[in-house]
Amino acid sequence: MKAMLINTYGEDAVFEAAEVETPTAEPGQVLVKIAASSVNTVDTMIRKMGKDLPLSPNPPAILGMDFAGTVEKVSEGVDGLAVGDEVYGCAGGLADLGGTLAEYIAADARLVARKPTTLSMREATALPLVGITAYEGLKRAGVKAGQRVLVHGGSGGVGHVALQLAKHFDAEVYSTGGGDAQLSLIEQLGATPINYKTESVEDYVQKHTAGTGFDVVFDSVGGMNMLNSFNAAALNGNIATTVSMCEIDLTVAHFKGLSLHVVFMLIPMLHNFERHIHGEVLRNISSIVDAGGLYPVLDETSFFLTRAGEAHARLESGQAMGKVVIDN
Repeated sequence: MKAMLINTYGEDAVFEAAEVETPTAEPGQVLVKIAASSVNTVDTMIRKMGKDLPLSPNPPAILGMDFAGTVEKVSEGVDGLAVGDEVYGCAGGLADLGGTLAEYIAADARLVARKPTTLSMREATALPLVGITAYEGLKRAGVKAGQRVLVHGGSGGVGHVALQLAKHFDAEVYSTGGGDAQLSLIEQLGATPINYKTESVEDYVQKHTAGTGFDVVFDSVGGMNMLNSFNAAALNGNIATTVSMCEIDLTVAHFKGLSLHVVFMLIPMLHNFERHIHGEVLRNISSIVDAGGLYPVLDETSFFLTRAGEAHARLESGQAMGKVVIDN
């Protein structure tokens, strides 16, 4: 099969086209012919950092985690999926799991679900990693109907999904963005936009919550921005973050009695731990999408498999609005 390989890692690492052996679906796996994949920040981190990240596969490696495609073979031990099913998932591209920048993937069936019927393959492939991350974060933060929810980075890959899911869960949603295009997208998706460049945390907390703070803060920016999340949260509030690899002062969190939920959705893939939960979440997301509660935003660019390097560059440029997708 055709695949794009990374033979050496580093800032100057390049993808090289190659013919490799088509993977064999082992017990518990399905063989999927990939129609499209999408690029996530973690994919670019693996390409550049390589074995400095403990989750990186040994080179030569096929990267890529998200995919949408058609099941071509179902092995023993697989229930609920059949040959011909159109599916999506986040199932490869790290550790010993073959990636999606290829014609086929042999994927653990527990990490796969039927794609939403209302989405194309291109649209469906944009959802698995960011959808699972957003869903897990909101659920762990205990989001409830009527709560005020603040999403940091609501025009980004994870953020734009978290915003819509919070709306689906009947929360009152607000979201930060840093430019006219970002703020316009946030408003189109149904949240109240907040320009973090012109409004201080204190100002928008006072404006939108009369100073009491947000019940749930979903922080897809993370790092030092978590201090803004602490300051924006209500007493005994909940914060979900997707980026917490930093040293940070927890004093405000302590005196507010905040609960911090760190979301690292790759754990099931890395440790073969409760992988079935990802399949369940994807099935829930499919239902939400088909009911009109969620729609993925795709970047305006278009790339084919042989241009995987350009797709990575597009995401790293910071110019992409929505998910960057690669067509096979």
